[in-house]
Amino acid sequence: MRERLKYWQQKSEDTYHKWSSTKWARGLNITTGVFWNLAILLAIILVVGGVFAASVGAGYFASLVDEEKLRTESEMRGEVYAYEETSEIFFADDQYLGKLRTDLEREETKLDEVSDYAINAVLATEDEYFNEHDGIVPKAIFRGLFQDVSNADNQTGGSTLTQQLIKNQILTNEVSYERKAKEILLAMRLEKFMTKEEIMEAYLNIIPYGRNSAGTNIAGIETAANGIFNVNASELNLPQAAFIAGIPKAPFRYTPYSSDGGLKEPEYLEFGIDRMKTVLFRMLETEYITEQEYNEALAYDIAKDFRTDETRSYERYPHITVEIEKRATRIVMDILAEEAGIDPATLEENDKLFEEYEILADRAVRARGYRIHSSIEKDLFDAQQKAKDVYESYGPTLTKTIVNQEGQEEEVPMPVQVGSTTIENDTGRILSFVGGRDHEISNFNYATQAYRSIGSTAKPLLVYAPAIEFGKIGAGSPVVDVKFEMVDNGGKIWSPSNFTATSEQGIMPARDALAQSQNLPAVRLFAQIQNQMPINYLLQNGLSAVEESDNAILSAALGAGVEATTEELANAYATFANGGTFAKASMIDRIEDAEGNIVYEHKIETKEVYTPQTSYVITDMMRDVFDGARGTANRANNLLKFSSDFAGKTGTSQETRDVWLVGYNPNVTMSVWLGYDQERSSLDIMRNSNLQPSTRVNQVWASLMNASYDVNPEFFGTQETFKAPEGVVSRSFCGISGLAPSDGCSGELVRSDLFNANVMVPSKADDSLTTGKYTTIDGKRYAALSSTPAEFVSGGGVGVSEDFIDRILAPFGGDASKLFPSDSRFSNVVSSTSFDADDAAPSGVQATLDGKSLSWSNSSSNDVIGYRVYRNTGGANSKVATISEAESNSFTVPGPGSYYVVAVDITGRESSNSNAVSIEAPEPEKEEPSDTPAPPPSTPPATEPDEPEEPEEPADPPAEPEEPEEPEEPEEPLEPTDPPDEPIDPPEEPEEPEDTDDAA
Repeated sequence: MRERLKYWQQKSEDTYHKWSSTKWARGLNITTGVFWNLAILLAIILVVGGVFAASVGAGYFASLVDEEKLRTESEMRGEVYAYEETSEIFFADDQYLGKLRTDLEREETKLDEVSDYAINAVLATEDEYFNEHDGIVPKAIFRGLFQDVSNADNQTGGSTLTQQLIKNQILTNEVSYERKAKEILLAMRLEKFMTKEEIMEAYLNIIPYGRNSAGTNIAGIETAANGIFNVNASELNLPQAAFIAGIPKAPFRYTPYSSDGGLKEPEYLEFGIDRMKTVLFRMLETEYITEQEYNEALAYDIAKDFRTDETRSYERYPHITVEIEKRATRIVMDILAEEAGIDPATLEENDKLFEEYEILADRAVRARGYRIHSSIEKDLFDAQQKAKDVYESYGPTLTKTIVNQEGQEEEVPMPVQVGSTTIENDTGRILSFVGGRDHEISNFNYATQAYRSIGSTAKPLLVYAPAIEFGKIGAGSPVVDVKFEMVDNGGKIWSPSNFTATSEQGIMPARDALAQSQNLPAVRLFAQIQNQMPINYLLQNGLSAVEESDNAILSAALGAGVEATTEELANAYATFANGGTFAKASMIDRIEDAEGNIVYEHKIETKEVYTPQTSYVITDMMRDVFDGARGTANRANNLLKFSSDFAGKTGTSQETRDVWLVGYNPNVTMSVWLGYDQERSSLDIMRNSNLQPSTRVNQVWASLMNASYDVNPEFFGTQETFKAPEGVVSRSFCGISGLAPSDGCSGELVRSDLFNANVMVPSKADDSLTTGKYTTIDGKRYAALSSTPAEFVSGGGVGVSEDFIDRILAPFGGDASKLFPSDSRFSNVVSSTSFDADDAAPSGVQATLDGKSLSWSNSSSNDVIGYRVYRNTGGANSKVATISEAESNSFTVPGPGSYYVVAVDITGRESSNSNAVSIEAPEPEKEEPSDTPAPPPSTPPATEPDEPEEPEEPADPPAEPEEPEEPEEPEEPLEPTDPPDEPIDPPEEPEEPEDTDDAA
């Protein structure tokens, strides 16, 4: 057998050698050998090249990620979950207001709160192998790389959801191989730290979805569902889910909304709808939906679901949104500083640090998903805005020139603006405010940003309450309403006056001076306490624009140079309502982070500014502002639809550029301001066709308060009243001097009113009164001398001493004769000063006669108290008249004769006679002789004809008038009830007392 095998082997070899020895076989063998060797060589080259390329690729990849630090699990989780979430704001009582302004709006949601349709749509469209891969899909990466290298028209991309999450949250959108390499590395690493559910949830919260129906850029599926379809993410149906899932491919192409929030034109809506159909097809292809579901979704009219009613919080409540943003940012600044180990107090001391944390806080407030709860009550705010809008008598709209965005000058309307703040007294919480007339015309907040001159509303805060606190006055203590002049620090003469420039009420009760807002008493009283630094009361009451140096400015008593916002002024007056305790105003109740943790909660900041006794006394005085017949807020009080224990003050700045009214009851304080945007513009223009500015502010205040009452009657219309604390007493005092009653000051001269007994009650007996004989020179009263002729002397009842006059008029002096004018309740009291008389007789006068009207010129002497008229008849002189210098220089003569006039001075000296003027006596008539014959003898003899009668002598001049009796002392007049003498409104709108400061 072996031999047979060897035989066949040998035969085969011989056959092969015979075949291979042929020419063509030898050629084929050589060719085959060459190809074989080439194949082996190529294989070797490919293997070596592949290894080399892989090594180079690996090296290149390593170089791309060389600088990428190895992140820990906590670091990667922190960065993935550090997506921005839009902060939200709330009214009081957790009523939702809206989202803060931001470039990107987002609301976080949980995966189990997202529709399965939405999750499946994302998987089918964005990452078919999400549940199988470990962060990357290699073939997708190579496909994408090839398409990129070959510059293919169809770029399918190769990023998994994990890679997209890395790109959006840890890396950037930069298009580079370095970023892609890092993305691949980090995606594989993230898959080791997070579950598929966590990755999917994070992805759904960070992905952008174009715009919502308000035109805001949005991200996150919850925000998209609400902003596009007005449903929660859990409520999305199949076509809605497919539409949303398709948007991230090209967010601003597929979103149904334009930048202003309006729906796009139908032809542009088709882009998004076609994309939705593509997503549905992918869901069918990957078997997430059935053929029936697919067909039903295709037939669904998705356009009818697009939301069109959404508005931003800024559009609905612009002033609230901006104000809360600003205040929340300031609070978060302190929170961030504390987190960084920085004392928040240093922020105010370091401008650079303040600016840095202001930027950081602004970003945090908009993007950290804070829930900011404000103190603003929605119903109250809405009611006040409506009341503001329906009021029609603000005044004329002017125009102003601005430079627009194109750099061109433009005329724009400038209406009368309104600002108002309503504060809860005991907490300082701002319940509502009015920021302006129309946000479209001006977005400036006139409640919280407009610092304007506060006018006479400064008087209680800076003058009267401090004067009570210092023991200078009680509620009814006498103050002086008499003009004066002084030289200010600049060498100029300052002559303040009241609103009615001619008004001087003399000595008057402090409560009346405050209720009627008289300027002169306020300035005089301020000067008397100036060295005790009353300006500190404004500083302690939170008026941030006031400086300590303002204490040196006398006109500050009238509000000149003292500026505040309606918020600050309401906050300051609430101090009186709180019994002297200042509670700092606030608008933010609390701030929660995205997880619901409270990161800030408002704590009431209080401090005692006035004592409870002073606060009650000044409050009782300011009740008269509302209740008194001449109170400057009397009109507002009469317009209220309810009654409550209100007190407060009005104010008007110089030239009526601003008008104010602040009123408070035990629960609430509301301040109202009216004025033009440009402070140089006066509200008192076109006065014949518009209501007085003070009338307008009274009406607006009452309108806002009535609207507030309708919302919460028990709170705004509280029947609780201010109660006098222990230490407030009522005491009698001499109404002229403020001292205790005495034998000289009694009866009708005595008043009673409230005092802060801890610092002042009248104890020293009054010593100011003397006899009251006086005469007048140039219309002013002077004490009569013993030689002053009695016919020129008046009074004789009660007068005041020189010491009293000097004391009461200090420190500026003034005309003592104006202390007790005729319409004063003390008109029976004589106030006169001594006249320094000379030893010379007065100069004479010139007389003229017109018919029976005798007149004469004024004597050039300065001590003339009157004139005497003499008549010369038959060589005898007789006095026919005594004329006071305060009367007219004229007299009707009684008959024929020669007349002359002499001037009389305070010492009784007469001037030389004036020129004589005469009235001639008429000629007597002569009787004609009679032609009648004599009677017959039987007739009794007639008497001889009478001699012609001599004309009668003129009647003797009237006897010299008797010395006038001392006039009876007039009864003390009742308290004046007529309104102040001020310009009259049109008949249909009766005038009310105006409150202005005319002295700045």
